[in-house]
Amino acid sequence: MGLLSRKVTCNSHGQDSSYFLGWQEYEKNPYDEVKNPKGIIQMGLAENQLCFDLLESWLAKNPDAVSFKREEQSIFKELALFQDYHGLPAFKKALVDFMAEIRGNKVSFDTDHLVLTAGATSANETLMFCLAEKGDAILLPTPYYPGFDRDLKWRTGAEIVPIQCSSSNGFQITESALEAAYQEAQRKNLRVKGVLVTNPSNPLGTTMSRNELDLLVNFVTDKEIHLISDEIYSGTVFSSPAFVSIMEVLKDRKLENTQVWERVHVVYSLSKDLGLPGFRVGAIYSNDPIVVAAATKMSSFGLVSSQTQYLLSAMLSDKKFTKEYISKNHKRLQKRQNKLVSGLEKAGISCLESNAGLFCWVDMRHLLSSNTFEAEMELWKRIVYDVKLNISPGSSCHCTEPGWFRVCFANMSEDTLKLAMQRLKSFVSSISIDNQTHQDLKNMRKKNRTKWVFRLSFQSFHDREQGER
Repeated sequence: MGLLSRKVTCNSHGQDSSYFLGWQEYEKNPYDEVKNPKGIIQMGLAENQLCFDLLESWLAKNPDAVSFKREEQSIFKELALFQDYHGLPAFKKALVDFMAEIRGNKVSFDTDHLVLTAGATSANETLMFCLAEKGDAILLPTPYYPGFDRDLKWRTGAEIVPIQCSSSNGFQITESALEAAYQEAQRKNLRVKGVLVTNPSNPLGTTMSRNELDLLVNFVTDKEIHLISDEIYSGTVFSSPAFVSIMEVLKDRKLENTQVWERVHVVYSLSKDLGLPGFRVGAIYSNDPIVVAAATKMSSFGLVSSQTQYLLSAMLSDKKFTKEYISKNHKRLQKRQNKLVSGLEKAGISCLESNAGLFCWVDMRHLLSSNTFEAEMELWKRIVYDVKLNISPGSSCHCTEPGWFRVCFANMSEDTLKLAMQRLKSFVSSISIDNQTHQDLKNMRKKNRTKWVFRLSFQSFHDREQGER
């Protein structure tokens, strides 16, 4: 072990989080309708599988893109040979246009400010390497995506200081919570380099309000720090309120060419909006040319293949396709989310009202044996091992209140979701019966104890009377 680095032997990756442990249990016993109908249903994976028919239909109609041809001539050799890490111009142009389309073309993006990365994981870590190092901290509102403990901290040495949000206002960010997190970082002798938010939120499934975004801009302006807006779910907003990008806020406030303008950075990916996590396509968009230059150099450690870029540049340049895809994706996400919410309601479970994402933030506080995180883990284990559903406990997302869970709905068929809800409903009913039986026993014991005390008192009174006579 002495010949290995401290990074190899340290335990700061976060792989032991219940978020990842649930995945491991699923992989040991995955549900399959035919081969393993009693297996674990994966509801801990935020993956969008609702529009593969649209993608496959486009691929069938565009054989040149699939077979790496241009005007029916093979360009395989061109794509297979070395490409620099700046990326294919055609793909970068198609990507920024798609990003603008998702945002209703209220803002536009310049390819010169875009850095391609191997997914959003790589984008977030690359930004951390550009902005922070050991002894520095990034503020994150809770609850937050469990993978950030890995992406932001593991290799960079930076720290995360949570901005504590609560259910009392729907987990929205407040000025007092921001200031408290900043002061907490200072007490720990950490230099705050910025705030990172996910908008729409993972795990809440909600879009940030304009007031929250204005509050963040004011805060980072006052503290002279960075703001990172991870907008990986920007194309999953299926109902009002609409998504507002941080770039739109800056534009509306006429903050272009100001110091704060250069300290705002956007992370994006095609993993959620287009349902292509396996393609490993992410991006950093920054208004700071120094950050763009440094991140571009760092991107050589995690490039997007030329073949992937060529295929997706053709797909995203097809405006008829992107328009249809965005519209149908929104409708299908809303329909599926409604089915999850309805199934939860039938089981006597509510969730935070949401309008985006591939999951719901589910309130199971009433199912806890006590208001503790130990009770939350006890409930989570029963759901994974007995109910055979892998969901993510709120503690893995650093939620400050026990009993909240993230439940995904877009990575499975409608029939599988229906089965998952049936399992959950049966489980909740069994808990209710157990609780009622337990309460009946308590009432019986109390009743018997009262009778016993009465009899004892009566016997004592009778004995005294006999003695006095």
